[in-house]
Amino acid sequence: MIAKAVEQLMEQRKDKLMIPAELVANVLENNNLEHAFLVLTKVRYAKIPVLDSKQHFKGLLSLSMITETMLGLNGIDPSKLSNLTVADVMEKDVFTIQAPFKLEDTLHILVDENFVVVVDENGIFMGIITRRELLKSVNHMAHEIGNEYEITPIVEKTK
Repeated sequence: MIAKAVEQLMEQRKDKLMIPAELVANVLENNNLEHAFLVLTKVRYAKIPVLDSKQHFKGLLSLSMITETMLGLNGIDPSKLSNLTVADVMEKDVFTIQAPFKLEDTLHILVDENFVVVVDENGIFMGIITRRELLKSVNHMAHEIGNEYEITPIVEKTK
């Protein structure tokens, strides 16, 4: 459980934690891998969300998932990319959090992931929370906690 003082200070920036869907690069599940390869190469992200035509979150796609499909016995064969869709290779078993999200859930997921996907109650993609944005909130809290709380040790240490 997060200490109340920490939670209250981090909640001050909660509205800034999520990068909204319209600012997040994504691909559609029925896009071919050639298109997805171009998108991932241009945006320079390791992974991006995969959506359906109605903006439901379906999974994640990485450059390595695409390049894996190009590997053959005789080297790299990019011609395979136009015959496969994003849905053929995407990661489907992905942690998501539902808006309104709990800060503690987000913290637990971002220990192991670079970002977490936020969806609404219908599975519509709302955005992502990145480890970077979370660290900005931790930085804010670390600098502000002394201004709003008096911090004293519970037990004095003896030497």
